[in-house]
Amino acid sequence: MKMNQKLRLIPFTVIAALVSCAPDDDAQLVRTMEEFDQAVAMLQPGDQVVLANGVWTDVEFKFRAEGLPEQPIELKAEEPGKVIITGQSNLGISGEHIVVSGLVFRDGFTPTSEVISFRTSSQELANHTRVTNTVIDNFSNPERFVSDIWVSIYGKNNRFDHNSLLNKGNSGVTLAVRLNTEDSLDNDHVIEYNYFGPRQILGSNGGETLRIGTSHYSREFSNTQVQYNYFDRTNGEHEIVSNKACGNVYRGNVFYESQGTLTMRHGHTTLVENNYFLGNRKPNTGGIRIINEYQTVRNNYLYGLTGHRFRGALVIMNGVPNSPPNRYNQVVDSVMDGNIVVDSDYIQLCAGSDEERSAVPIGSSMRDNIIMSRTNLDPFTIYDDISGISFEGNILNEEASVPISSGFSKELYSILENENGLRVPAQTLIDRISFGEVRLPVTKDETGASFYPKTDNSTEFQSGGALKVEPGVDTIVQALRDSGPGDTLVLENGEEYLMTRYAHINHPVTIKTEDGERALVRSEKSSFFIIENDGALELENLWIDGAASPDLAGNNVVSTSRYSMNRNYSLAVRNSRVTNLDVNRNFDFLKVYMSTFADSIEILDTEMSNITGSVLSLDKETDDLGIYNVENVSIKGSRFTDIQGAVANIYRGGTDESTFGPMVVIEGNEFANIGLGPQNRSAASLKFHGVQNLRISDSNWSDSAPIELFLTNGEPITVIENIVMTNTAEIRANNDEYTIENVVYQ
Repeated sequence: MKMNQKLRLIPFTVIAALVSCAPDDDAQLVRTMEEFDQAVAMLQPGDQVVLANGVWTDVEFKFRAEGLPEQPIELKAEEPGKVIITGQSNLGISGEHIVVSGLVFRDGFTPTSEVISFRTSSQELANHTRVTNTVIDNFSNPERFVSDIWVSIYGKNNRFDHNSLLNKGNSGVTLAVRLNTEDSLDNDHVIEYNYFGPRQILGSNGGETLRIGTSHYSREFSNTQVQYNYFDRTNGEHEIVSNKACGNVYRGNVFYESQGTLTMRHGHTTLVENNYFLGNRKPNTGGIRIINEYQTVRNNYLYGLTGHRFRGALVIMNGVPNSPPNRYNQVVDSVMDGNIVVDSDYIQLCAGSDEERSAVPIGSSMRDNIIMSRTNLDPFTIYDDISGISFEGNILNEEASVPISSGFSKELYSILENENGLRVPAQTLIDRISFGEVRLPVTKDETGASFYPKTDNSTEFQSGGALKVEPGVDTIVQALRDSGPGDTLVLENGEEYLMTRYAHINHPVTIKTEDGERALVRSEKSSFFIIENDGALELENLWIDGAASPDLAGNNVVSTSRYSMNRNYSLAVRNSRVTNLDVNRNFDFLKVYMSTFADSIEILDTEMSNITGSVLSLDKETDDLGIYNVENVSIKGSRFTDIQGAVANIYRGGTDESTFGPMVVIEGNEFANIGLGPQNRSAASLKFHGVQNLRISDSNWSDSAPIELFLTNGEPITVIENIVMTNTAEIRANNDEYTIENVVYQ
């Protein structure tokens, strides 16, 4: 396999060298859009249009050209990576035999629906065209839910290779193959050696990294090859790859710590082989999901995947009888053979079975798979009749159980790291299923634009410098202005700090007092801290008090921006005290706005008391479209007293199944006199609507409003155990599909 990889890399290296050394006689250097348009109007086969180094702002390139197989027409940067396209800009390409290379799109967004489009109009498509060594980085619309596509491939016989697409922040597919005209069907495109860099959780449908086709064209053939790409933490939604056309091949791709699956959502006759899924036990990491007919999944390696239900390591779905194109076709004559699954938790058969999805798989097989795991000794979940799936030659470790009577043998769990750094079963077992050498088919370094770094741009709390902050008026505000990403503002023990201005949080920052007596922080503004786009806030060992806040309804300690945020934020409160948020009604600790999203919110070892509003009000996305405000909430080891609103009010409405969260943990807390205020419309101490994974444990309630649950679709996991409710009403829920153990009312 490695020899094949190197052979495949030679053409790119040679062509890149030829491009960089091409004779200047046929090249025209352009510095303005006027010069660009003039050059394009005069193009002949073999010509080059060279964009001058520098920043090109608010430009919409239309590159129409007619090259020849041996004389392609090129659009390239004067030096790869030194042409920066910013502002409201895009690129349309149409014609024949074109090569585009060396461009960087960043610090802007497209004013249309696409950044790079393989067409210049609905009638002018690109064929035999290559885009290579090009970057799109955070070229995201500032409106989180304004959708666009970064790369749309139309036409036929196009190649998209060695490009870097990373940090998409708004809704919309990163790369899409479009089949909406006859001239784009049966296209034989090749998408290879690209680096699909980190994509944050969107908190909604519409966050796919790669999609081929749509449901409308899903029964047409695309015949696109997707091979040797690296998907690095592409977490937008659970369909990392959404196959929606027939005849596509996914071969030799690596999915690194990516939340979601390669999903055969629509379309038939798909081949998925020799892909490597490296979950490394990260949450919601998934593998491969089969839907539709004549699908082949073979010789894939899946390690450390934790995803449940549709996000399992291997999933075979139920279908809808006589399904329309936009629902779920029955699985027919499909195979899931010869795969290696190591330390992964779930294999789901007939997943999604319900009144609508009642068509079970038929004529299908699951053969010669090695499934070795100690992380879940009961990995198989069977939701319906599996008589239409034949099982043969599969291998499990001795401790594991399987609710299938034949087709499985047991072997010793013998997982070791091989010479390629991958955890593998014994070689005798690998040989038994004829898997071949277990090694990555492509490395991160072999993918993406050659000049562009693949460094992680995320910043951890307390990873920067420490800034000592003198007590007094607005010293925190000034220190925030002077701080950088990851810095820590260190307040003096036992001293007082007053803010008369809003404290804007524009990057990850920590505000803390060292061990000992807490510093006291007050504010005269309606919000103490406002988390802006790119911001994140950690508060540690502080006393936050509302006594100086204005006599206004709706104050808060922490607020998100009022405007759409296309970057996710985090909030952590540790070992702190919050008091007297009571100058007027509805004084919340955290207030969020629509189109904002938190990766995580933590309240740990903290005391909060005398609050007229809620602690966490995360219920602003009420259009029931599957959009929500937070992915992970953790409240542990804390005490809440005299809170008129709810400690947490979290809402995820609608029936969409393409997201993971919210996920909530409530553990080891004390709740006293919670949720009984006249302004608390929820009439609950904790309210959870549509939360997908909720665990409440080891906590006590007294003289409080009840917990309220509204369980929706998606088979949510809700566990409540080891809690005591004193003078508190029983749990309210819309159904009984949750688990209770050792809940005491007194």
